[in-house]
Amino acid sequence: MSKLDDLFEAMAKSIIDGNSQAAGDLARQAIARGIAPMDSINHGFVVGINQVGANFSAGVAYIPDLVLAGAAMKAAMEVLEPELEKGDTARDPLGVVVLATVEGDVHDIGKNIVGTMLSASGFEVHDLGVDVPIEQIVEKTRELKADIVAASALLTTTMVKQEDVIAALERAGLRSTVKIMVGGAPVTRDWADRIGADGYSEDAVGAVHLAKQLMGIH
Repeated sequence: MSKLDDLFEAMAKSIIDGNSQAAGDLARQAIARGIAPMDSINHGFVVGINQVGANFSAGVAYIPDLVLAGAAMKAAMEVLEPELEKGDTARDPLGVVVLATVEGDVHDIGKNIVGTMLSASGFEVHDLGVDVPIEQIVEKTRELKADIVAASALLTTTMVKQEDVIAALERAGLRSTVKIMVGGAPVTRDWADRIGADGYSEDAVGAVHLAKQLMGIH
């Protein structure tokens, strides 16, 4: 195995281990060695995030592992993104996602994991935060010409706002231009179908698969 392969393997391991310090240090090492940022992302860090996703799906990794992996991925990307911009080699995103926890709901852990996983997988994610007014979601969707709106709700009392988001996008004439994903603890596939969402996922790994599917990426 070459030294370069060793470095990529260490990058992947830093994500799997959820080691933010190591991920950032390895990203800086790669830059110092003149390795293209996209190579570090695609052959190193993304390999790690994909493995964490696979482990989660297999039941051998858990929510805390996703949180730590997401933080490590963020640490690496904070180092690499400026280099991408310098070289004018920024990744073409797989799609533009507007992400929010709906109005009246202040839960953000699940949303944050979904945002990190989508971003690490190549989506351009605009996280509006929690307790987001419907009008703000609609305006951001229009402004960005978003491909996907992902609306999270962690309470049975606030999940009805997901239906309101869809209705508001319809009234704004945007519904036909955007795919809508919903998720959160009380949300089910039946609920998603009932309110006219394009898809539902019960976890962050599934959300990435769903987003790719909605964008026609296999």
